[in-house]
Amino acid sequence: MAMAELVERYWTAEDVRALPEDGNRYECIDGVLLVTPAPVYDHNDALGRLYVRLFAFVERCELGRLMFAPADIDVSRGTMVQPDLFIAASGTGVRVRSSQDIGDLLLAVEVVSPSSAKRDRDLKRRLYQRIGVHEYWIVDLAKRQVERWTPDSQRAEVQAGTLVWSPRATSDSLEIDLVRYFAEVLDD
Repeated sequence: MAMAELVERYWTAEDVRALPEDGNRYECIDGVLLVTPAPVYDHNDALGRLYVRLFAFVERCELGRLMFAPADIDVSRGTMVQPDLFIAASGTGVRVRSSQDIGDLLLAVEVVSPSSAKRDRDLKRRLYQRIGVHEYWIVDLAKRQVERWTPDSQRAEVQAGTLVWSPRATSDSLEIDLVRYFAEVLDD
């Protein structure tokens, strides 16, 4: 497929799924194709360490299913995304096994890289706010901080010390020591 052909069309989730497997991650938002190259090792380490911190809490509080990319979230015909990490609650009480089972997105997380920072902070943030994701975290390894967004946020709530997450589905809260987290990820 020629590059002009990739850019000059309205992309649907079905179109994206029909693309050949080439190591890139493909998403579309409002018909615009988004291509992300394979992540670097620090990106994967950051996600893995965050997953470990979230997993026991999500299971204990029965919040839903903790997933990581690639896992599709179908929003509309022209919008399908794959957050780096997300927590999906079922709309029917059964275990989330596909995008159709998602009733509520409690959390979406993106670890920014130089190639994805603008998209994650603007396009994806606005989408996640528009569809009512309870919280959206942007993990910035270079700045050693997490930007927290809610559907009503006008500005990011920047976290650099301890991130306390209290999802609406539980009275419990999870505390993440971000200083330690970033030190582990970045081998300090």
